[in-house]
Amino acid sequence: MKRTLYDADHEAYRETVARFLDAEVAPHLAQWEADKRTDRAMWKAAADAGIIGASIAEEYGGGGVEDFRFDMVRAEEIAKRGLSSATGGWGVSDGIVPGYFAAFGSEEQKRRYLPGLAAGELIGAIAMTEPGAGSDLQNIRTKAVRDGEDWVISGAKTFITNGQNCDFVIVVARTNAEAPGAHGTSLFIVDADAQGFSRGRNLDKVGLAAQDTSELSFDEVRVGPGALLGQEGEGFIHLMVNLPYERLSIAMGGLAGARAVLGWTGEYVFSREAFGQTIGDFQNTQFTLAELETRVDALEAYVDRCALALNADELTAVEAAKAKLLGSELQIEVTNRCLQLFGGYGFMLEYPIGRAFRDSRIQSIYGGSSEVMKYIVGKDLKKRYTPKR
Repeated sequence: MKRTLYDADHEAYRETVARFLDAEVAPHLAQWEADKRTDRAMWKAAADAGIIGASIAEEYGGGGVEDFRFDMVRAEEIAKRGLSSATGGWGVSDGIVPGYFAAFGSEEQKRRYLPGLAAGELIGAIAMTEPGAGSDLQNIRTKAVRDGEDWVISGAKTFITNGQNCDFVIVVARTNAEAPGAHGTSLFIVDADAQGFSRGRNLDKVGLAAQDTSELSFDEVRVGPGALLGQEGEGFIHLMVNLPYERLSIAMGGLAGARAVLGWTGEYVFSREAFGQTIGDFQNTQFTLAELETRVDALEAYVDRCALALNADELTAVEAAKAKLLGSELQIEVTNRCLQLFGGYGFMLEYPIGRAFRDSRIQSIYGGSSEVMKYIVGKDLKKRYTPKR
């Protein structure tokens, strides 16, 4: 069945992305994974090539193209080459962070940060997760207290993507200790050179080794009133506005990753011989691939619909949660079952299937765990089907 999601502009962008990844990312993957971070020069090169910065408005130095399908094309080319470890930070700094500025930033904030992001000269991070909170943002303990016109921020964050490389971080902090649950939280922009801000260790993860992930500490960090991003006390609501984009990004990454794994596996099993025939000639192999291929096709149909809905500003949080749940869980299953067909070679990190097995495991955890996604969908079902009295 012909996929009709993309047009000629998307395919031209695909060629640009492919050339860039082959020349500027793939040759350095092993070194960056050993260093546990990518070279900042890669970000500048990506911006110069038009790989990142495309969604930022032209008046701030970006491409001014708000079309999620370009994100999907990029994810597909990254997945084909097994390079998610080296490019995972783009999703935050080039996707989520500019979205917060576009939706809630003042003109001064936009002009201060967006040109640098568009040029690949600034790298942004978002500090939500805390050691004791995890996916439960209602238990945020980092606090921001007024002192005259300034705010003083204190607390600790963990699992922060781009934590080592970032030039600034958007911090979720509690500004009203009396407000219940998620109410009373606000967003602040903290520059990395602010007094009292410090980076902890670069965390040693199961996968995505080249993506720096850190603990961050805020020890009475003083920021001016211009550091408040959006409205005071509306931090949780602001976060919810951008969650459909974030979760659909994870879903489309799952789709791209699963599709890439199926491609590698098909090429391998129909060329690798065992017991006088190829591995692909065995019924078990064909049945496994047939089932997985069919399910990935179904995922693709749903993600494609979600992408068009997001472009039209119609994608709901529940629909995005469904996509994230389905995409991340299916990617993990496809990768696990396909690795088995590679035998011992699947356990070798020199094969992309081995790296995909390692890197894909986070998909069902970050951006809201699969259990949280089920809870979101379940609440919607209860609302829809509970009899009205």
